Amino acid sequence: MSALPPLPLPAGIRSRQLAGVNGLAMHVLEAGFDAPARPLLLLLHGFPELAYSWRRVMPALAAAGYHVAAPDQRGYGRTTGWTADYDDAADLDAVHLFNLVRDQLALLHALGRPHAHAVIGHDFGSPVAAWCALVRPDAFRAVVLMSAPFAGPPSWQGHSLGPEVLDAELAALPRPRRHYQHHYATRGAAAEMERAPQGLHAFLRAYYHMKSADWPHNDPHPLAAMTGEGLAPLPPYYVMARGRGMAETVAPHAPTPAQVAACRWLPDDELAVYASEFTRTGLQGGLQWYRSALDPGHRGQLRLFAGRRIEVPGCFIAGRQDWGVHQVPGAFEAMAGHALADCRGSHLIDGAGHWVQQEQADTVSRLLLDFVRSAAAA
Repeated sequence: MSALPPLPLPAGIRSRQLAGVNGLAMHVLEAGFDAPARPLLLLLHGFPELAYSWRRVMPALAAAGYHVAAPDQRGYGRTTGWTADYDDAADLDAVHLFNLVRDQLALLHALGRPHAHAVIGHDFGSPVAAWCALVRPDAFRAVVLMSAPFAGPPSWQGHSLGPEVLDAELAALPRPRRHYQHHYATRGAAAEMERAPQGLHAFLRAYYHMKSADWPHNDPHPLAAMTGEGLAPLPPYYVMARGRGMAETVAPHAPTPAQVAACRWLPDDELAVYASEFTRTGLQGGLQWYRSALDPGHRGQLRLFAGRRIEVPGCFIAGRQDWGVHQVPGAFEAMAGHALADCRGSHLIDGAGHWVQQEQADTVSRLLLDFVRSAAAA
C-alpha cells in the first residue's frame, strides 16, 4: 500500500492502515483524531464505494468534536488480507454479516476504543451497521441507517420469496427481467463491469448518475409486494432487462459532457479515485457480499436473532429521489415501526438520490450531528 499514490483528501483527514483487524490490515480514513477523548463515529460505506465516499461529511463531524473513522471494508480499497475467489466457500463465509460485525469490533480494538458513540452505514454498510447495533449494543451505542432500510432479522416463518422463486417470476414478466442482486451473484458479473466496453471510469459515471437525483427518472414510491410483478416498476438498475449486464444497462443513460461538468458532488477527478481503486482491486470483493446475502445457509444463521429489535437510538437518512428506500417492499415501514425500538426520525432529503452523503453533504452532516447529540443526551 505504501507504493500507492496518496488519496486526494480534504484537509484534516488522514489515511493509515491498522494491522491485526480480524485478519485484515484495514485501511482507515480519520478526522478529529488529535484528541483521543473525543467520542467516536464509525462510518461504513457500501457498493461500489470506499471509505473515500465519506470525505464530504468527515470534516464537519470532526469540527463538531468527534473522532471520525471510515474504513475500507473487507473486499474494498486499500484494506488487505482478503481474497475474493468465486469458488472458495471460505471467502464467501468471510463476508457473512456476523464476520463483518466482527471486523468492526476488531477495528474498535485497534483504535483503542471500547465503544463507538454511533455506527453509521450507507447502502450495504447500512445492514452492517444495523447488525453491529443489534448484536453488540454495548459497543455500538447508536446507529444511523442510510439509503437501505433495515426491517429486522429474518423470521422463522420465512414469508419472503426465495431467490429462485423471485428470479423465475421476474423472468416470466412480459418484458423478462432480473434483479440486480441476482446478477451480481453470477460468475461473470465482476468481469462485465470491470471490462465494460465504455471503460470502467465511464461505467461508474453512468452508474452513479442513474442512481442520483441528477437522473430525472428517479421518482420513488412504495411498492406492492416482493414479487416479480410487484418489483416491475423499479428502474432498470434494480430490475434489469434479462440477458443484459449492468454496464450495458446503464450505458444508454450516461450523462452528457455538460452534465458531467456540472456535477459538483462527484467531479471527474474524484470519480477517478474510485475508478483507479476498483481497477486495482476488481469488484468481486464487494460482489461476494451479495452472494452471501442470497445464500440460504448464510441467511439461516441470521435467524438466531429472529424477533430481536435494535434497542439503541437509531435514525434513517436517505435521498428523496432514492429508489433504495422502497426497493424492498415494506422494509421502510417495518424499520421505524418494528426494527428500531428507539427511532429518532426518518429523513428524506430533497435533491439527493442514492449517494446522499455525497450529493447533499451539508444536510447529511447537520442531521447526523443532531442525531448523535440527541443519542448522547439519552
